[in-house]
Amino acid sequence: MTHTNGERTTQVWIVAPVDQLDCRVWGLTGVERLHRTLTAAGIPSGHISVGSLASLSRTRTEALAIFRADYVFDERLVHGVLATPGAVLLASSEETASLSPVAAVHAPPNTLTEAVSLFSGEEQGGTGAVRSTALGAGLSAVTPLELVPAYTSTLRKTDAPYLLALTSATVGEVEARLFAASYKGITDLVTKWVWPRPARLVTRWCVSTGVSPNLVTSVSWVLVILAAVLFLGGWFGLGLVAAWVMTFLDTVDGKLARVTLTSTKIGHVLDHGLDLLHPPFWYLAWAYGLPPETSGLWLATVVTVGGYVVGRLLEGLFLLLFKMEIHCWHPLDSFFRTITARRNPNLILLSLATLMGRPDTGLVLVAWWTAICIGFHAVRLLQAFVQQGQGVPIREWQGVQAEGKIT
Repeated sequence: MTHTNGERTTQVWIVAPVDQLDCRVWGLTGVERLHRTLTAAGIPSGHISVGSLASLSRTRTEALAIFRADYVFDERLVHGVLATPGAVLLASSEETASLSPVAAVHAPPNTLTEAVSLFSGEEQGGTGAVRSTALGAGLSAVTPLELVPAYTSTLRKTDAPYLLALTSATVGEVEARLFAASYKGITDLVTKWVWPRPARLVTRWCVSTGVSPNLVTSVSWVLVILAAVLFLGGWFGLGLVAAWVMTFLDTVDGKLARVTLTSTKIGHVLDHGLDLLHPPFWYLAWAYGLPPETSGLWLATVVTVGGYVVGRLLEGLFLLLFKMEIHCWHPLDSFFRTITARRNPNLILLSLATLMGRPDTGLVLVAWWTAICIGFHAVRLLQAFVQQGQGVPIREWQGVQAEGKIT
């Protein structure tokens, strides 16, 4: 999305603090992070200037958005400031006292002098005085939560937008906060509770060595093929090792892209295309690798592979009809997402059965669990139809939680 002011793209000024230029968060300085966030928001590089506040002319005739590079901004806040002329973004009262209480401002032309005065900290008396002065100048001082909501549908979670002071003493804390923010709130149990700690270590290594998210995704593709080949040959243990490493890298590439602001369209297609396509091929390869005389092999294979397709279709139909993912509707659906018959929970069943020397039983267990999950999601889809027919809207539960009830 390109943010515009009238017919012109918003001009942006990044205030670069001299004493914090070497502070890097996940390999990026504050200026670099802001520049990447702004260009991702649709601001052309030619409309972004970097310099001191003192060198900024107060006689400009166009609207100007100003951001401090000694703060690390949630991407939602950058979008919010760009989309809200007159916004004066206040930092938390808990931030470093030496920094200005104003982290960003979007100043219309006739308010630039007042906005710069607020931004530079010339206004004394803290955030209360800033609010009062901003109001008198036709501006609106807002906190992060007043500017944008806490719920983010992209990551399926309620997470207050961060605005973090960046100093040499806070780099570690800021990196931890950004990594935590990169995680989806609704996902499977392995991704949610097992992978975060090792994924952070590997993400750190990737940043330090210059490994890109797309390279990690490419390795995942290789491991998908390797696991399938091993399953075909009946080497289930080795195949599971390759499969689990792939699932881990599938977590790393997304986190690496988010914390370094290096997401690309091709990377998105490669990552999500891989996630969508490979599981049924693994199940088919697993079935092929089993002895042909295995009892119930044909039925288990049909249910597992066909059930995967039906399950994805049910999820897609829910998204098409209600403009939200089925896992986000109610806390029950969010819980069920942690264990539903997707790749990682199914790999747990296959791994346990293989450890007991019964890979055939593993496929049967996956088939049963797939059928149960299809039944659950089909019932939830029907319930959504009924609820909507009664005039009750279908909404994401986290998005309405603050209203005091879940619909």
